[in-house]
Amino acid sequence: MAKVHHYEVDVTWTGNSGTGTSAYRAYERAHEIGADGKTPIAGSSDPSFRGDRDRWNPEELLVASLSQCHMLWYLGLCAGAGVVVTAYTDRPRGTMLEEAGGSGRFEEVVLRPRVTVAAPEQVERATALHGRAHEMCFIANSVNFPVRHEPIILGEPATVASV
Repeated sequence: MAKVHHYEVDVTWTGNSGTGTSAYRAYERAHEIGADGKTPIAGSSDPSFRGDRDRWNPEELLVASLSQCHMLWYLGLCAGAGVVVTAYTDRPRGTMLEEAGGSGRFEEVVLRPRVTVAAPEQVERATALHGRAHEMCFIANSVNFPVRHEPIILGEPATVASV
């Protein structure tokens, strides 16, 4: 039997400049994303849509969520398989298509993790585990566009003890 998980957050618009949404240019797209006991995330729309570039936008958060989910599954799978990851970074890239009428959709997200493992002999197994992490990622399994990964795995050379 499947387990059901529920996630609840608070999204609060903070962009009322005094006249609400009296006109398209009369309000800011500023908002906060929060949850009980967590530091709020400052959000806005993409600058292309009159947003504040210093705040996170929903499109960036979607790309970040895909990257986080993949990374967390990957690290857990590596730990279970005896692959020692010593560093992990990702610079994922999402491609969104905006239609003439203003709607749009993501075409794809490409994860580009750069991983360092403790020993060169772990590189092959570490590379293979990205496929399993992709299969397991809750977020990637929930979107209707391709999520690809292009990992780079580096094996640290064995250290020689000095005498």
